[in-house]
Amino acid sequence: MEELKLGVVEAQFADVIWEHEPLTSGELVKLCADKLMWKKSTTYTVLKKLCDRGIFQNNGGVVTSRMSREEFNSAQSERFVDETFGGSLPAFIAAFTSRKQLSGDEIAEIKAMIDSMGEG
Repeated sequence: MEELKLGVVEAQFADVIWEHEPLTSGELVKLCADKLMWKKSTTYTVLKKLCDRGIFQNNGGVVTSRMSREEFNSAQSERFVDETFGGSLPAFIAAFTSRKQLSGDEIAEIKAMIDSMGEG
């Protein structure tokens, strides 16, 4: 799953696409020039790289995502828990809450999520 890792600049680029898709490659070049101060060649190089990783696609000059921002974040979270906590969500929660106390609302929200998963 290494291919789903994004550097800081790649993440900024991905956000431009997710916020404006679908968009033409020409529109993407203009947005990247304005927001990231990139040249056309840089935009196309990074776009190709992220298309090769399966995150975005460029069909006929129209750029769209192959996975939503939420799907990408979910895959990243899963990868982190797998690599750092051996895939154990309880171990992750124990580590997380050892340094940050959850509010009553957060606890209720987590309980509701767990309860709804048990119903499905």
